[in-house]
Amino acid sequence: MKAIQLSALHQPLAVVDVPDPTPAHGEVVIDLKAAGLNHRDVFVQQGLYPGIVLPVFPGSDGAGVVSAVGEGVDRSWLNCEVVINPGLNWGPNHVVNSPAFTILGMPTAGTFAEKIVIAQTNVYHKPTHLSFEEAAALPLAGLTAWRALMSRAGLSRQHPERVLVTGAGGGAALFALQFAVAAGAEVWVTSGSEAKLAKAKALGAKGGVNYKEADWHKTLLKLATNGDAEKSRAGYFDVIIDSAAGPDFAKLTQVAAPGGRIAFFGGTSGKITDVQPSVVFFKQLSIFGTTMGNDVEFGDMLRFVEKYQIRPVIDSVRPLADAQAAYDRMNAGGQLGKLVLSIA
Repeated sequence: MKAIQLSALHQPLAVVDVPDPTPAHGEVVIDLKAAGLNHRDVFVQQGLYPGIVLPVFPGSDGAGVVSAVGEGVDRSWLNCEVVINPGLNWGPNHVVNSPAFTILGMPTAGTFAEKIVIAQTNVYHKPTHLSFEEAAALPLAGLTAWRALMSRAGLSRQHPERVLVTGAGGGAALFALQFAVAAGAEVWVTSGSEAKLAKAKALGAKGGVNYKEADWHKTLLKLATNGDAEKSRAGYFDVIIDSAAGPDFAKLTQVAAPGGRIAFFGGTSGKITDVQPSVVFFKQLSIFGTTMGNDVEFGDMLRFVEKYQIRPVIDSVRPLADAQAAYDRMNAGGQLGKLVLSIA
């Protein structure tokens, strides 16, 4: 089979020929039809991820058809259209992953290949309304957003809440937006791109602001509260989902409503600075760190996606051999939605 290989840091990806995998006990082989790209893949190439082991076939997200099963696996899985949960060995504690937890694609061989062998417990039936390309865009970013929004921040599905998603345009942020809208929340967003703000509104966001403005948080509160000075002073958003951290994190505490919950899973803007402790404790704010999710959450996320017929936003689809071009686009930061590789 053909696969994409990263042999050394800061080196371009290469297409290589390797033997087809065979399943051991409890494993299946999947003929991959599509694979999704994540920032993690680019960070590994750039040497910005811990515990890098090379060479490796990258890729955490994938969807395809089961073509072989190992001993101990029900043969009814053969020929099933499936999507892969990229989290390996989460462990028995649903609150936090075990020390053995890893993510598919490094050090374990990933989805940028024509075939993959993986434990059957990491394989789920593909939501029927999704194409392979759409399904491949879902796992890592969708699971990250689901855990941040539903498990960690505890978005209510019984009582409508107000949600802020920062950095709309990235994969996980867009999923958080889509999940919150489907759950009945009033959703606002931030972005550095007017085109991405417009896309967020098309997906159901009530409004948004450009975070490149110096006082974007004041503009956001004015818009969201219809200029109500009292509401603006108190804060407005019950749930905030952030993927950047950095100095602007302090502004999130300003726009959070009393009793608000802030969940974050990224640090692309650097260290969190200038947060005033008094704002956090007088507002009774809860701040959660989060990453990925457990197996139960992955199943819950897929059922929610199918129930509400949610479709991932895809920026572009390229053939497997053009994986490096997808990396370059992600590194440039111009994508709107997920970058996907189509596998013949």
